[in-house]
Amino acid sequence: MFNIDGIIKALQTDPNAQRTAMTGAAGLAAGMLLSGGGLGKMVGNVAKVGAVAAVGGLAYSAWQSYQKNQQQAGAASDGAPATTKDSFVPPPQAAYQGEELGKTLVRAMIAAAKADGQIDAEEKDRIFKRLEAMPLSSEEKAFVFDELASPLDIDAVVARADTPEHASEIYAASLVAMQPDTPAERAYLEALAFKLKLPAGLVAEIHRQAGHTPPAPVSSSAYVPTSSV
Repeated sequence: MFNIDGIIKALQTDPNAQRTAMTGAAGLAAGMLLSGGGLGKMVGNVAKVGAVAAVGGLAYSAWQSYQKNQQQAGAASDGAPATTKDSFVPPPQAAYQGEELGKTLVRAMIAAAKADGQIDAEEKDRIFKRLEAMPLSSEEKAFVFDELASPLDIDAVVARADTPEHASEIYAASLVAMQPDTPAERAYLEALAFKLKLPAGLVAEIHRQAGHTPPAPVSSSAYVPTSSV
């Protein structure tokens, strides 16, 4: 079984650094593993249950808040049906589903870190060295190497969203893997939300749960990477 938490730990930067000082690959997965910012509660969850469950918990909490707001407003659902936590976090007996979801979320995080074109050769080399030092299998290392080397392909990320719940988790993982403070990063998230067909209210709740200001409603799926990496 893939060591998803080990992979994410290898991707994180200096554990003494502040998340607010990170961009691009340097901040990859740091929002999930480091203190600071608005993700303190999620960091605690990572330590207790692991990265996949933490992302699932964030997305599930956002989903619940969104549904509650819809009900209080007496509004018809705009695309997010009722669901259960098992739809976000596979139970222990569903090991294969959990592993596949973990791979999907790591892919989404790496893609998000490429959104502003800041994964350069030097940063890749640092990540590779950290991976080599981690107790990961050759298959796990090869998986990350391949994802880092592949061109950014938002459609490939979207294609792995086989359920609405997984779509929200992919978005949540992408959000916590970056600081969405550049036009390219914001455009990437806007396009991702649009292509994943996430309701605007649900996107706003995911941002709130992750400690970010909700974005403006999405109206376009256009996104042009600033780099070919």
